[in-house]
Amino acid sequence: MNRPLALGNPAEFRADRPVDVLIPTRNRPAELAVTLAGLAAQGGVPGFGVVVSDQSDGDPAYAHPAAATMVRALRHAGHPVLLTRRLPRRGLAEHRAYLLAASSARYVLNLDDDVWLEPGALHRLVTAIEELGCGFVGNGVHGLSYTDDVRPDTHRHYEEWVGRPVPERVRPGTPEWDRARIHSAANLLHVTAELALPSGAWRAYRVSWIGGCVLYDRAKLVDSGGFDFWRRLDEKHQGEDVAAQLAVLARHGGAGILPSGAYHLESPTTVTERDVEAWEVVLADEDTPQPA
Repeated sequence: MNRPLALGNPAEFRADRPVDVLIPTRNRPAELAVTLAGLAAQGGVPGFGVVVSDQSDGDPAYAHPAAATMVRALRHAGHPVLLTRRLPRRGLAEHRAYLLAASSARYVLNLDDDVWLEPGALHRLVTAIEELGCGFVGNGVHGLSYTDDVRPDTHRHYEEWVGRPVPERVRPGTPEWDRARIHSAANLLHVTAELALPSGAWRAYRVSWIGGCVLYDRAKLVDSGGFDFWRRLDEKHQGEDVAAQLAVLARHGGAGILPSGAYHLESPTTVTERDVEAWEVVLADEDTPQPA
């Protein structure tokens, strides 16, 4: 019989750490267990924290024995884990804002509950953001069922940064917006294979936005507004990560990192009501001329 799982203390969790991983989850106990297992295998970033915020309809996903075991494994290895529930649900952006407020770390990794990280992925992301000094870096997620589906037409959207990333204003309908096509299917796997990088090497490339696995400089994310725009949204929305990243790009720059160590579990989405694109609402507000 699985013994009761300690949830952790929010006040004690908010410590001055280099990195915290922020995971929103809903109705995905198996996927959450896999995501936590990936984190438990990360090396090179000692003492990173993990926050799991659950919005499941029934029991929280972290109560499942497999997920609970991975929580215990993380704690046993010296990683603080805070387990919370955020109900009633008020939408994805509000959930992200809640998670961000739970952390005081210098860097925060927004990690979806259906992404497995290969060993070394977190260390590579932290190394990259420290060297690049930009607002965020990320790993586009691989869909391994598409490994044999090579799409050369998307590879032209891969463009490496020369030097540190600089702020960019990216908007729909521009060539810069189409950079997101590189993150579909298994495109990044194919681009990485073409690069033939030596062991331990990585490259930073230009992005419009990245889904699933994004490491932010927390102060720069907050400076760009964080996810506070949730108050302007209907709760049935998606694209909150896009809205936040566009704001950070405009102020502090950002980059994708190859090789990516993030793998999508390709489970059915639990976000079934997507009436509003958050980034459309935010951009409409920002781009509307103000009266003189």
